[in-house]
Amino acid sequence: MTKTTTTPESLSMGARDVLTEFLHQGACDMLTKAIEAEVQAYLAQHERCRDEKGHRLVVRNGTLPGRTLQTPIGNVPIEQPRVNDKRIDADGQRCKFTSKILPPYLRRTKSIEELIPWLYLKGISTGDFTEALQALLGPNASGLSASTVVRLKETWKQEWADWSKRSLADKQYVYLWADGVYFNIRLEDPNNSKQCILVLMGATSEGKKELIAINDGYRESEQSWKELLLEVKNRGLTTEPKCATGDGALGFWAALAKVYPTTRWQRCWVHKTFNVMNKMPKAIQPKAKAMLHEIWMAETKADANKAFDLFVSIFQAKYPKAVECLTKDREVLLTFYDFPAEHWIHLRTTNPIESMFATVRLRTHKTKGCGSRSACLMMVFKLAQSAQLRWRVLNGSSLLTEVIKGVKFTDGIKEVAA
Repeated sequence: MTKTTTTPESLSMGARDVLTEFLHQGACDMLTKAIEAEVQAYLAQHERCRDEKGHRLVVRNGTLPGRTLQTPIGNVPIEQPRVNDKRIDADGQRCKFTSKILPPYLRRTKSIEELIPWLYLKGISTGDFTEALQALLGPNASGLSASTVVRLKETWKQEWADWSKRSLADKQYVYLWADGVYFNIRLEDPNNSKQCILVLMGATSEGKKELIAINDGYRESEQSWKELLLEVKNRGLTTEPKCATGDGALGFWAALAKVYPTTRWQRCWVHKTFNVMNKMPKAIQPKAKAMLHEIWMAETKADANKAFDLFVSIFQAKYPKAVECLTKDREVLLTFYDFPAEHWIHLRTTNPIESMFATVRLRTHKTKGCGSRSACLMMVFKLAQSAQLRWRVLNGSSLLTEVIKGVKFTDGIKEVAA
């Protein structure tokens, strides 16, 4: 006789199965009761509606054909009461009862509808969909397949096209962040398989970060950035931002100077640090990085300049290219000192864009690149929209109104008029 050993793990699995079944049965009962209560309330509301013979115009009439609703806790069988409403509305049409809890033709809950694009955009390839969905929803997860993603992608492309043409006339962005990110395109010309996606973000006068524009361009050329900025301006964004943060791509700055000439420049310290480190041996990089950190974390602009001069004096002789890389952008690296101190953490880097593209890179790594140019744009757009929901409001957002008015700040502190 074989003895069955009960382990803590098996007990735990059994407990979870019992709990899931209990929750599933409870959901079935609650949904049935809720629909029944909704029908009873509708019948009671129209109880006095009668014809010439005194017969009620709104009555119950059996049940509708059964159907199954897919939910995160499994398939839920449903039998919905049928309501016969003989009333005629103002347009001469028969009135009809429609459940607000369970609309007609609903086959799966909203959370399940959102599960498919979430899995796709977060890195699950279409070939792994069946296995992933069955692991999440059980072996009866039917009707959710890779073909659903194909249909959704067409919808997303249209959403991106409509979003790209929306009016910006009612918008005012105090700060801008700009960056270009490259992706592999598997189905394009192999000699030009790298696609650069240009991304523009902004902070409104209320301190809310928003995605402004996404488009592809030829590398990060001036012409590509100019086209994007002019398009944004033509759609209504005529008020010039106070400051723009970006990396060392000369194309963006050249285009910005022509489209928004009064906007101040702030070079991204993360990109600059990376560029300087690339021109120094690995052994010296930790020390150099710490000294760069002392510059952009200084309390005042004067202290930052002292730390700047110290870095130059120490590394000039041995690493002139690294020092030149840093000093050529000295002025625009310290622009943030002329804005409120609460905003420094946001202005010093393009991290808002970099963090957003982490999820995009996850997806492209899983699929070994994007399939096509349009697929790449669509995917970046949907992931950016998802990331936008988690962006936090700028620190000291109440100070943005003073920045808009042109109030001067020295070392992050508002200047007091004499």
